[in-house]
Amino acid sequence: MSFLCRVAGLSLRDRVRNSAIWEGLGVDPLLLHMEPEEPVEVAWASIKPKLLISCSRSVNLPVCCQDIHRKRMEKDLLELQTLIDVHFEQRKKEEEELIGLKERIERRRAERAEQQRVRAEKERDRQTRIAEERQRKEEEEAKKRAEDEAKKKKVLSNMGAHFGGFLAKAEQRRGKRQTAREIKKKTLGERRKPLGIENLREDSLREKAKEMWEWIYQLESEKFDLTEKMKKQKYEVCSETLLVTWSESSLAAKRSTAKGRWEDAGSDDVSQAAAVL
Repeated sequence: MSFLCRVAGLSLRDRVRNSAIWEGLGVDPLLLHMEPEEPVEVAWASIKPKLLISCSRSVNLPVCCQDIHRKRMEKDLLELQTLIDVHFEQRKKEEEELIGLKERIERRRAERAEQQRVRAEKERDRQTRIAEERQRKEEEEAKKRAEDEAKKKKVLSNMGAHFGGFLAKAEQRRGKRQTAREIKKKTLGERRKPLGIENLREDSLREKAKEMWEWIYQLESEKFDLTEKMKKQKYEVCSETLLVTWSESSLAAKRSTAKGRWEDAGSDDVSQAAAVL
């Protein structure tokens, strides 16, 4: 579809119907089917004078037909001019919207860059504060340790000879503890024999593992037997203790009963003797 017909919104039937009109105006109908190589304003500026001149020419028609023809051409030109103006207005509006959109995009991009800059600056400030706080705490801890060391040295220097005796006793106790630890280590070393599996083959390692498993199984069995024996002995001890306690309580009850009877009998004898006298 040609540019003028696209702007005017003319269909193929309208172009065929109006081709005679365009020929009467001195415009080649083929122009309606061609795209202009020049801008719209230039194309319209070049066509408009021809249309006006063609409209002003006299056509070999009756006077009434000439008036109708002229009015129709003026109406068509007016509609075409209106459509072209509407097209240019719409295009101008779209260009303004596009410019506004680009401006909003640029403004949003600038705002985002500013936000990122502010965020990065805040993060740098936070890291700086954290580093300063860490350094301040380390300095305070170092100062406190130095003060504690100075106090300890001062106390040690004031203790004098007594501290020397205290150190000697502390060293002696430490030596005793260390000696006991060494004795325990030596005893365990004697009990635990080295395996000697560095140069053994796979079969020998399997045999060694089997021996160790049997030994562990034996130890666990002995442990279980001893545990059960201990439980049984504990039960027997508890039973004997309860039996002894029950026997003592029964004996004490019998003694108290016999004592009460003896006291009652004695009081009766005394009363009888008094009555005889």
